[in-house]
Amino acid sequence: MIAAQKIAQEEKDVVDRFDLRSKLRFNQETGKIWLGESRLLLLHAKALMELRTKLFDYLDDDTVKRLLIRIGFVAGEQDADLAHKLADNINSYDVFRIGPELHAFEGHVRSHITEAEIDWETGRFFGEVIVENSWEAEAQLQSMGLSDDPACWTIIGYASGYTSRFFRRFIVFKETQCMCTGDHHCKFVGKPADCWDDESYIDLFRDDPLNPSLRQIEKELSQLRGKRQANYDTDGLVGASPEFTSALNLLKRAADSPINVLLLGETGVGKEVFARWLHEHSGRKENAFIAVNCGAIPHELIEAELFGVKKGAFTGAQESRPGRFERADGGTLFLDELGDLPLSAQVKLLRVLQSGEVERLGDDVVRKVNVRLVAATNVDLQKAIKEGKFRADLYYRIATYPVSIPPLRDRRADILLLCNAMIDKFSQSYQKRLSGLSEQAMQVLRLYDWPGNVRELENVIERGVLLATEGGLIELEHLFVSPPDIDVDIEHHSVSKVNDKGLIQPLSCEDPQSDQYYDGLIEQDEFNLHKHEQQIFEAAVRKANGNLTHAAQYLGVTRRQLAYRINEKPR
Repeated sequence: MIAAQKIAQEEKDVVDRFDLRSKLRFNQETGKIWLGESRLLLLHAKALMELRTKLFDYLDDDTVKRLLIRIGFVAGEQDADLAHKLADNINSYDVFRIGPELHAFEGHVRSHITEAEIDWETGRFFGEVIVENSWEAEAQLQSMGLSDDPACWTIIGYASGYTSRFFRRFIVFKETQCMCTGDHHCKFVGKPADCWDDESYIDLFRDDPLNPSLRQIEKELSQLRGKRQANYDTDGLVGASPEFTSALNLLKRAADSPINVLLLGETGVGKEVFARWLHEHSGRKENAFIAVNCGAIPHELIEAELFGVKKGAFTGAQESRPGRFERADGGTLFLDELGDLPLSAQVKLLRVLQSGEVERLGDDVVRKVNVRLVAATNVDLQKAIKEGKFRADLYYRIATYPVSIPPLRDRRADILLLCNAMIDKFSQSYQKRLSGLSEQAMQVLRLYDWPGNVRELENVIERGVLLATEGGLIELEHLFVSPPDIDVDIEHHSVSKVNDKGLIQPLSCEDPQSDQYYDGLIEQDEFNLHKHEQQIFEAAVRKANGNLTHAAQYLGVTRRQLAYRINEKPR
């Protein structure tokens, strides 16, 4: 049992100890507010009160409660992730106490933990919290007056989400007293969901707040209005940007025809994925799709691979075997990196395309083939023709229907859609449940230029899924070995912060985080670095009321290092 008096005393220094104010950033240039890596919105309480009132007017009570709980639950999970990141390798209960302080810091409520029974090994939890200045209780009182039931559903959701994420166990809080029922303050009690003998209450915390029948009605109404749900995943192709849609529309027009298609685009844009989509949406989908990377096969073997070989045609040809054209008969042959095809093979490829007939290497038997050719290249074939590296007649045969696949930097609107699809894919492969990407990670992914295109993005996301914590967010540090040098406005030079008086101030030359501060410091007469360091160490000890462990945590050093410095003789 943790004594309530000790808890109340320790709560006072949480904001300073973990330097929460420094994590809040206001950037007027971009119109964004950040708390750590999460974007915040500064909303009028009156607007939220109005929304809450209208929800209860238009929907049944249980549906509204589920929605409000879900909003709070997600916010609590976000803050639990931030708490872990702020205070790694520190006593678990000290880190846990960040949650109530963050919620107060965000303006929702003031909470005091009055009782807590915690067993970190078994996940046992019982908590009791006194809540003051609840915006939801105020909203209920202003709109409806005194009530028979408690009202703090988003705050209940927050406490449950924060604690559940922290303990990796489903913890549910319940409001046992509320100001809107006439109590002096609100009071929450929390314990594991399976310890509550109230299944109907636990159902309010289930993940899908909307009634299935409501979803069906909404779907039918959309159909009656002639609307359709946006489909961003078209059988393996993910995107919604105009650039992506333009390329996809060209493929759709060609899909059910015999026309040869030339896919153009940089390395990694997904040309083979587009080629497979074309095959799957053609009349040949029941037959084979054969893919060949022309650049990966030695020049001396490429003809045998494409057209087949007769036994004894050359040293090592121990048996006759069909080439890729024969294997693709009735289906689609995809030739990737066509620009790397040697001239001798280009001549034979042209003949096959013209006649629809193939002869195996060393054989004189002519075999009919019915193959649709889809070719792809990242080479400028027009330039290759001028340089004598590619045949003009072959180009005109295969370039009847060129389709350009845009690079990822030109379809940035698709990046997060692709990320979500890839996270779903790799979460299944690695059997992990994740909450998605942190907002800082999303911002960097959107701004990065992706020289390796979709293939590079896929590799980055797979790494992120592997390294992310079970149930948590994929952070920027999980994605890149060395994060790209991108100016993310979370730490932009023009942001403002909250000072210790609760006022917003710019990071100016008066702020020790700015270059101007240090420039002025070293220009002082008789500047003494050791003296300034000593003063900082002593100030940290004073702030921690003589507790060297806490003082060392303020400074990011070990207790031993701090003890050595404060006992060191002055120079």
